[in-house]
Amino acid sequence: MCSTALADGPWEFDAKEPGYGPGASMWDVLPSDAPRQGSLPREYREASKAELDSRILAAKAELGERLVILGHFYQRDEVVKYADFVGDSFQLAQATKTRPQAEAIVFCGVHFMAETAEMLSGPEQRVILPNLAAGCSMADMADLDSVLDCWEQLEEVYGKEPDAQGRVPVIPVTYMNSSAALKGFCGERGGIVCTSSNASAVLKWAFERGQRVLFFPDQHLGRNTGKAMGVPLEQMPMWNPNKELGGSDAQTLRDARVLLWHGFCSVHKRFTVGQIKAARERYAGVRVIVHPECPMEVVDAADESGSTDYIRRAIESTTEPTVFAIGTEINLVQRLANENPQHTIFCLDSIVCPCSTMYRIHPGYLAWVLEALVRGEVLNRITVPEQVATHARVALERMLSVLPPAVKASPAKLGPA
Repeated sequence: MCSTALADGPWEFDAKEPGYGPGASMWDVLPSDAPRQGSLPREYREASKAELDSRILAAKAELGERLVILGHFYQRDEVVKYADFVGDSFQLAQATKTRPQAEAIVFCGVHFMAETAEMLSGPEQRVILPNLAAGCSMADMADLDSVLDCWEQLEEVYGKEPDAQGRVPVIPVTYMNSSAALKGFCGERGGIVCTSSNASAVLKWAFERGQRVLFFPDQHLGRNTGKAMGVPLEQMPMWNPNKELGGSDAQTLRDARVLLWHGFCSVHKRFTVGQIKAARERYAGVRVIVHPECPMEVVDAADESGSTDYIRRAIESTTEPTVFAIGTEINLVQRLANENPQHTIFCLDSIVCPCSTMYRIHPGYLAWVLEALVRGEVLNRITVPEQVATHARVALERMLSVLPPAVKASPAKLGPA
């Protein structure tokens, strides 16, 4: 069950025991070094919705082209309505480069997304995250020390020499939902970043260069993508960072094509085959679409799986009135339902349980950072050390060059909210 504390302002949790806050990941373990958000000034905590709206719009008007606001699909409507661009993590990474004249990029998303924007933006641009506590529990499930330890063990098993085709023993692939440090790890070792939009294209890229792939931090995206490409399940062992050789033996690792890190998204883990069965019993002919971060049995039971943008495009391109059961974050599902009244659209999970960390972004924090910019003050700036960013940019640029065919043919739809 989700907490009734979702009705409270996020600032109620900034001053309490550190954690992700109410929502789907509330029981996940927050790392001790996770960023903390200081107290939001009272004037923003106590301001009415109407007052915050007028203050945000006034600050946006004052800043003009000096500002660009990026909003992730999973953001609440009262935040995303101010975004200049709305999209998934892949699209927003692209959008970062479209406004070189903007002095400030305010990212209404989570920490790893803001880090990516900082690394892809110009040297004079400043990236701001309205609430520093907006992290990602999945991203926190893989840290640099654990991945380095894994890599050392794999090198002992595989060696370092390429095969007769010139493919190295293993290529690291990190999901966009990871720290800048892990993106840098991949860039330094011939690896790449992927998103749910281009995961299959990235795995194809990796298999052309390596005999196998180390995929982190999301096991489900890796497994679902590998399976769709024909990789047998027995060749996709789990790597548990708390066990020697990840819990496998050396022969299993040698036979592997994809090594899956023991990580997951707490939102998408909530979806079940039982929910799909109930939807089919309720609506004959229902079209079930789920995100590939869902467990494999859920993806197998659905009619389709795809990224958040895939889900959006699938609904918007359907002309006949259709019943859709969607397995992804509730804010996006409700927005799609409101924007497409010709369809019946509902979330597979009947219990409203949004992404805990996306919930931490609130209009009060947005007003706070925007009015500071008007005064010439930069709050909550996100920075990445250059020694990390240099390698991470390599992995990110590889990601941006490996686009799925549909994206090559038709650029991702980005535009004002």
